[in-house]
Amino acid sequence: MPEAAPKLDSGDTAWLLISIALVCLMTPGLALFYGGMVRKKNVLSVFVHSLFSLALISVQWVMIGYSLSFGTSKGGLIGGFDFVMLKGVAGSQKGTVPHLTFMAFQMMFAGITPALISGAFAERMRFGAYTLFILLWSTLVYDPVAHWVWAEGGWLLKMGALDYAGGTVVHLTAGLSALVCAYMIGRRLGWPGPNFIPHNLTMTLTGAGLLWFGWFGFNAGSALVAGHPTALALVTTHVGASAGALGWLLAEAKHRGKPSALGAASGIVAGLVAITPGAGFVAPWAAIVIGLLAGVICYVAVVVKNRFQYDDALDVFGVHGVGGLLGALLTGVFAQKALNDAGNNGALFGNLKQLGVQAIGVVAAGAYAVVMTFLIWKVVGLVTTIRVSEPDEREGLDTALHGEEGYVG
Repeated sequence: MPEAAPKLDSGDTAWLLISIALVCLMTPGLALFYGGMVRKKNVLSVFVHSLFSLALISVQWVMIGYSLSFGTSKGGLIGGFDFVMLKGVAGSQKGTVPHLTFMAFQMMFAGITPALISGAFAERMRFGAYTLFILLWSTLVYDPVAHWVWAEGGWLLKMGALDYAGGTVVHLTAGLSALVCAYMIGRRLGWPGPNFIPHNLTMTLTGAGLLWFGWFGFNAGSALVAGHPTALALVTTHVGASAGALGWLLAEAKHRGKPSALGAASGIVAGLVAITPGAGFVAPWAAIVIGLLAGVICYVAVVVKNRFQYDDALDVFGVHGVGGLLGALLTGVFAQKALNDAGNNGALFGNLKQLGVQAIGVVAAGAYAVVMTFLIWKVVGLVTTIRVSEPDEREGLDTALHGEEGYVG
């Protein structure tokens, strides 16, 4: 006799609806976080990058993105066309929640991920090129990797790779793609130099606070239920962020002699990124270890970028790429099946194989993101000019591209 489908649960549904709103708030939070770190002549362009990403990719998600990510698996590599234009989604059920609710939750993840990449080429990319790039990137990179890791039938999911809320799917792919973009577009005029300092750290700190707040929906919402896994993910998210700030500030104080406000904001985000893949699989004490390590290691990754001469303007690779990689691997160390039946034990609890599986996941997703981003960038360059002209870059993208100013008077 076939097993009865689970009943629709109003508590699970209500929590997921709240989580959708929390994750949606993260995109304007990212706009604030990024916007404060650029020069004031480019603040609006950075805001537009974030908000436009959410708008464009939400439409792409409804049309084809959700189907490619979560449709019937084609060899574990990509979803089919089952849900094109959300065919059959409205009125159906996914677990204990309406299918439409699950789709909308995943849509918020898809919308913010390309916006993360935009920090790498801030202050120097034409808006038309940005539009084409993120549309192609979401379709050809994000959607397939999301299928590999999260969709029933995805090859990494079947292998046993753990990614609770997007350490690999969101942060690793975005961070490594950002590194490619930074090298491809070239350095900003005059970089490195004394003029490249954040114009409004109050804005950046406000953005970091909103990201911290929204991340509770990002991670705890990924439980898809209102229960023990949700509580675990919420607590590990919070203490991971807290430990990330401590680790970054300790490293910065040791290295520079002073802990900075920007360091506090960056450490919070580094901790959040690193705990994301293991949020529902590791104990709170392990989240502290992961956060501390992320704060220190991501700080080092940001400091050394000048040595390698790549202008990742807003440190997307150093925070999201390195943090996502670190978090995915450490999930393979600290995961405990006793905390979540959906997970596996990590190396610390007798299952060294899990660390190897996590490594395969990050190498496969990372290599795919790097190669595809390079190819997409080349295609965009054949269609349109990617970088703004030198006069426009000197003037600032707000007036040159959008005909507006962030600050008047």
